Amino acid sequence: MRAIEFKEYGEPEVLTVVEVATPEPGPGQVTIDVAYAGVNFADLKARSVGYRVPALPFVPGLEVSGRVREVGAGVEGLSPGQEVAAFLDGGGYADVVTASAATVFPLPGGVDLRTGATLPTVLPTAHALLHEVGRLRAGESVLVQGAAGGVGTVAGQLARTAGAGAVYGVVSSASKAAYALAHGYDEVFVGDTFPEEVRRATGGRGVDLVLDSVGGDTLRRGVDALAVFGRLVSFGNASGARPWSVGQGELYPGSRSVAGFSILELAASDPTVLRTVAEHAFRAVTDGHVDLPVTAEFALADAADAHLLMEGRTSTGKLVLRVDR
Repeated sequence: MRAIEFKEYGEPEVLTVVEVATPEPGPGQVTIDVAYAGVNFADLKARSVGYRVPALPFVPGLEVSGRVREVGAGVEGLSPGQEVAAFLDGGGYADVVTASAATVFPLPGGVDLRTGATLPTVLPTAHALLHEVGRLRAGESVLVQGAAGGVGTVAGQLARTAGAGAVYGVVSSASKAAYALAHGYDEVFVGDTFPEEVRRATGGRGVDLVLDSVGGDTLRRGVDALAVFGRLVSFGNASGARPWSVGQGELYPGSRSVAGFSILELAASDPTVLRTVAEHAFRAVTDGHVDLPVTAEFALADAADAHLLMEGRTSTGKLVLRVDR
């Protein structure tokens, strides 16, 4: 079978198509004939700097959709031929993947395989950021960095569904602002001046919740945009800045707080909790509250092109690889 792997870290051209043995499931596992694989920023970090790569060569890919191929011993509730989505700890860019049954989900009714590849990471992440970690309450205001990206597209819609009083986004270009405005945002700010824009939009008050995937100086500006008792949730470091720290001088005034979330760490530490979060999040799709747009599709062999597009910071929504030939 085919897989996309890299033997060294570097630019997208290190991704190559290889032929590897087709895996078989062990106890508690299933194998899946992959239809689509989602492309995530974590895949780019794995390829470029070795983020969460245990050894080389490595096959990236954190989420797939497809049909169950085989079921290992002790697995219940899944059967061959069943259409599913799965969260993986790498390995998704391949014709067949092995997944723990605990992180394999039957596709909700009305969700096709193409859309299904967008479910495992963005929906649970956005849901956890807003509810489990961010503790969003009806009437509160939210500011989302990367509002036109995969998580951002979903977070705006989920915040609106949860009864947020105002939903603001931050993007890097006017075209991305237009895209975000079509997916649940009241107002979208372009560039680094968002703290001043937030204060203007809120009459000087600030926002109750900030979701930050950028890190570095952007995270610190997010703290500045918080209202009294405001919360910021960090869920990435796309800027590549040095690990941040927030001191008493920034948090004590206004009684602000900062928290963190990583779906990869949650899956590794407590897949049962991840499953619960995912099941809650998936209901937003079946209830018709969330649209999960796939904005670009690439053949598996063209994974490098997908990485180039995402690295160029011009993409919106979700990118997927078409695997099933």
